[in-house]
Formats: sequence, structure tokens, C-alpha cells
Amino acid sequence: MSKGNRDRKAAQARRIVEQQKAADKRRKVTIWTTVAVFAVLIVAGGIGWGVLANQDKKTEASQVTTPSVAVDEGTAFAVGSGPVTVDLYEDFMCPICNEFEQQTGSTIDKMVTDKRITVRYHPVAILDEASNGTKYSTRSAGAAAAAAQDGKFTEYHKVLYANQPEEGSDGLTDAKLIELGKSVGLGTTFEAAVNDKTYDNWATKVTETFASRGYNGTPTIVVNGKQVEGPNNTLPTTAVFEQAVQAAEG
Repeated sequence: MSKGNRDRKAAQARRIVEQQKAADKRRKVTIWTTVAVFAVLIVAGGIGWGVLANQDKKTEASQVTTPSVAVDEGTAFAVGSGPVTVDLYEDFMCPICNEFEQQTGSTIDKMVTDKRITVRYHPVAILDEASNGTKYSTRSAGAAAAAAQDGKFTEYHKVLYANQPEEGSDGLTDAKLIELGKSVGLGTTFEAAVNDKTYDNWATKVTETFASRGYNGTPTIVVNGKQVEGPNNTLPTTAVFEQAVQAAEG
């Protein structure tokens, strides 16, 4: 091969190498540009999602209908006028809540009658997933709120526990919740609130407040700000509850 041919071949090889290098450089620039754009989109998307999420929260908050009779930041219904405050967080599908109601409910009623305690009932919904997608905990809490708004919370509270469905079942239908309401004297306003799910978002708000206060199980019984439990975090007996009230009375 002549020197001229060798020079041409070498020059051609250098051009190919340079072209490859240039192509590699362009690919790298394109890749990093794409990554940068993607990152910007992610950030922008994140900001957008955050804004939308906040908007959704604001929308949800604006859609919460709080019963005018609710107390404690709109999360509970007060029964009684005694000096000792008893906060009772309960889920109407919770069998242990019903156990506490059957065990200690009459004692609580007497303490209310004797003007020793004020009970603040907080209907929460932590067992929605235990009703096969019907959200019974939320629906029953919303129905209880409707009953409270119409002045029949205590009566409805008792009839709900007397007809408590099994955990893991579909729960009671809205029609049954309305039927139970009628059995204690509730009327068309209550029926409309249950059908329209007027207070269902409120039940969610109460549950969120319950969690934000550090509680995670029902029933949670609190006497003058102190949680009352039996040994090893068990359900307190009536005697233990009475002792807690007596201690609060001083």
C-alpha cells in the first residue's frame, strides 16, 4: 500500500473515531438533558401533586358537616353535666366496645344521673375494612351523629349496640340504620341524613383526631385526661372505671 493510501486510510479512521466520539457526546448530552427534564417534571409534578393534595384536603375539609351539638372540637357528643369528664372513643362494629357497654354502661348512666360525670362519646371508624367494603363503621358513626343532631344520641347509641352486627360481616344496611332510628323516635330529618351520608366525612375527621391524639384502639376510655385500662392494656372492669372516676373526683 502506498504512503498516500495509508494516509487516506488513517485520516478516514480518525474521522470515524471523531464521529463516534461526537455521537457519544451527543448521546450523553441528550441523556442528561432528558434526565434533567424528567427531574424537573418530577419536581413540578410533585409540587403539582402537593398543591392538588392540599386542595383536596381543603375540599374535603370544606365538605365536612359538623353537627352543631358536637363538643370537643366538634368530635363528640356530651351526655351529663358532672364535673368529671369521661371521653369514650368507640367503633360501633367493635365487639369489645359492646362488651364495655354491656358491662359498664349502666354504671355510666347512673353516674350521669347522679351528676358525677359528663361523658363525651366519640364515634370513630377504625373497622371499615371489617365490613366487606360497606364501611359500616363510618356509616353507623354518621348515623349516630344524625341522631345526636336530632336529640336522640343516647337512645340511638343503645339501640346500635343492641343490634350490633358481627365483625367481618357486611354490617347493617342504611335501611336498617334508619329503621332503628325510627324505633327510638327519629324521623325524616334523620332518615335524610343517613341516606345522604351527611355526617360520613365528619366521622372520618373524628377518626383522624382520635389518631392524632395518640390512640389506636377501641374502646379507649379517658377520665379527666388519663387513659383507663385494665392489667396489660386490657379492657378495664367496672370496678377499675369506678376507681378512676373516684380518683378524679378527689
